[in-house]
Amino acid sequence: MADKCSEGLLNGAVPGERGKQDKSVKRGNWGNQIEFVLTSVGYAVGLGNVWRFPYLCYRNGGGAFMFPYFIMLVFCGIPLFFMELSFGQFASQGCLGVWRVSPMFKGVGYGMMVVSTYIGIYYNVVICIAFYYFFVSMTRVLPWTYCSNAWNTPDCVGVLDGNLSSRAALNLALNATQKRTSPSEEYWRRYVLDLSDDIGNLGEVRLPLLGCLGVSWVVVFLCLIKGVKSSGKVVYFTATFPYVVLTILFVRGITLEGALTGIMYYLTPQWDKILDAKVWGDAASQIFYSLGCAWGGLITMASYNKFHNNCYRDSIIISITNCATSVYAGFVIFSILGFMANHLGVDVSKVADHGPGLAFVAYPEALTLLPISPLWSVLFFFMLILLGLGTQFCLLETLVTAIVDEVGNEWIIRRKTFVTLGVAVAGFLLGVPLTTQAGIYWLLLMDNYAASFSLVIISCIMCVAIMYIYGHRNYFKDIEMMLGFPPPLFFQICWRFISPVIIFFILIFTVIQYRPISYNDYVYPTWAISIGFLMALSSVICIPIYAIYKVCCSEGDTLLERLKNATKASKDWGPALAEHRSGRYAPAFSPSTESHLEVQPLQPEKSRSEAEAVSPVQGSNGSAHSQDSRL
Repeated sequence: MADKCSEGLLNGAVPGERGKQDKSVKRGNWGNQIEFVLTSVGYAVGLGNVWRFPYLCYRNGGGAFMFPYFIMLVFCGIPLFFMELSFGQFASQGCLGVWRVSPMFKGVGYGMMVVSTYIGIYYNVVICIAFYYFFVSMTRVLPWTYCSNAWNTPDCVGVLDGNLSSRAALNLALNATQKRTSPSEEYWRRYVLDLSDDIGNLGEVRLPLLGCLGVSWVVVFLCLIKGVKSSGKVVYFTATFPYVVLTILFVRGITLEGALTGIMYYLTPQWDKILDAKVWGDAASQIFYSLGCAWGGLITMASYNKFHNNCYRDSIIISITNCATSVYAGFVIFSILGFMANHLGVDVSKVADHGPGLAFVAYPEALTLLPISPLWSVLFFFMLILLGLGTQFCLLETLVTAIVDEVGNEWIIRRKTFVTLGVAVAGFLLGVPLTTQAGIYWLLLMDNYAASFSLVIISCIMCVAIMYIYGHRNYFKDIEMMLGFPPPLFFQICWRFISPVIIFFILIFTVIQYRPISYNDYVYPTWAISIGFLMALSSVICIPIYAIYKVCCSEGDTLLERLKNATKASKDWGPALAEHRSGRYAPAFSPSTESHLEVQPLQPEKSRSEAEAVSPVQGSNGSAHSQDSRL
């Protein structure tokens, strides 16, 4: 009896109430809560934590940047994270299904899908490049160590070349008006990419990259072949092993000569920059993009939680873990860069970089200076692969879940694996142009425009729709019904006032700070930038288009009546399981609502004998279950 009672309390049952089966047989759930937390950590902690945050930190005042960074985390990052997790968990629906809360805003969900599609296409190309470097690192001498290769130019000056008479010769090359090119940079530009001279000149497909892209998509598909049931097991490794690699690289880094110089360059506060609006804008933007808000992934992952899971606790744990990882990665990066700067006899700023320049040029060159350099290179690129895969899993699952939930019938649920395969194949084919000689130009174009200000607009509209259209009091009651307590007052204030203001500030900052994209010395042509803006608008335009469509289809004699009906929560909004629909969600059953609800037996041991006579049905997670969800 005690065991049954404790199980009921864990599932959110009130003392004295009959135990609740807090699982969705139809959609499936996480195997346990650790799987959800690890998946969300893997989703939030990505490549940007390693190759963007450390650079932003040293550029914006070192340790002083931490102050606005954590302020933005507390007032914007964690509240938005909690909002998206609670939103998806309450409805147990993906980024489309949750908008039963206010059907007119379903375009926000379509916008999230478009953004996730863009990011999923180019993100896997970055992973495939990491795969390529991972494979070529399995050698005695890293191929970007010396300047004696067929792809090198006379301008190449290596730190380990035997023809250098002294460090003075290298310093002369570094400080000369003619820019020094390193072996790693020439390997990246002239061999791996075989870079063309213009974004319109696609050239040929780089077959090694195309092969690695295929490997990357196959890995992602196999890990998601049974949905969250399979990906939930994979994340035990993909979400934790990067921290093992980071720690190994950190321990190795701090033992090197010059490492302290690099770390001090990373952390030394420049307090005068606190008053610079750009620093605050960079902090807010980094928090917003790093946590993955408005991509749809958080809503999707939370939708597989049990209804009474404490997502408030999870949001704090995951957000803080994400930001702590960024800070920790800074120590790893700058300890090695400090060692390299010391070896070259130059300032750390001469070797510091961000983005692909850090991951595939600066850091690999620094690794060539270490003993057993192939080992450190294999570890570093394996870490990048795992960090990328953790995010890619959620991007693909977001699209698949949205499609399956939208169709919603048993036929597509049983064939969810084929939907996953179809999305993966489409993603591979759309990524092929990014493996051409001009692929890096297109990749950076998508990175800068496809998921920039459009995410900010989507997030802002989501806040307004939930807090002011659906109503903050309704939403707070929903959370209290789900968690057993209302959201803390601090989060109520943030959701209604502070977070939307910060999001609006990020949007204004993004517009003011806008500069046309460039890659090294290459300036993008106007037509390419126009395509970038069209990609950004393609996700935002879904919102007004669907809103107009919904208003036109709604009942009502006047525009005001149609608008009111289009924004009113639909009848099937609420908890997915009928046993959780209490109070204002208590169902008045009709044929239109039965199809959206799933009823679980309160005493499954009694109904087991009845269910044995029922033929098994394939679940959304790929496993068979008895058809015991009929009313």
